[in-house]
Amino acid sequence: MSQRPPVNFCLRCGTRLELRFWFGQERPCCPVCGYIHFDDPKVAAAVFITAESRVLLIQRGVDPERGKWALPAGYVDGDEDPCQTAVREALEETGLQVRVTGLLDVFHGTHRPGASILIVYAAEVIGGELAPADDAEAAAWFGPDALPELAFESTHRVVGDWARSLRGN
Repeated sequence: MSQRPPVNFCLRCGTRLELRFWFGQERPCCPVCGYIHFDDPKVAAAVFITAESRVLLIQRGVDPERGKWALPAGYVDGDEDPCQTAVREALEETGLQVRVTGLLDVFHGTHRPGASILIVYAAEVIGGELAPADDAEAAAWFGPDALPELAFESTHRVVGDWARSLRGN
């Protein structure tokens, strides 16, 4: 699992950072202004949409996992509620307007070097027309017995659990 590149210079004043022991571990710190850099997690939100015993997936048009299928998802902006991220990403990647109906799951460490936390929301379609856009090459509905090649462990788990529940397993 690859890590993000290290932060070498202070985000406040531009001075080269030094490793110092703060808050229980070594962290990059600025010897001039006192800034302490915390390697905060990158958070993404996904939306799990089903209708008529089918699940909506997008075909990834970018790496990682280009060409494989996944839940519509994307990064949470710094000032954005993750629930709104899921709604926004559904619209951007599928052309569909959705309403979140609940929190489905939270995954940790599944998408490095991208997101380190993925929040998955259940949702229902309330408008729009299916049309892939943004970084989705395609968007389509799939039944539990006709799933395409899936990307990411989180997609495998969520879609697999759904498919098993429909089969009565």
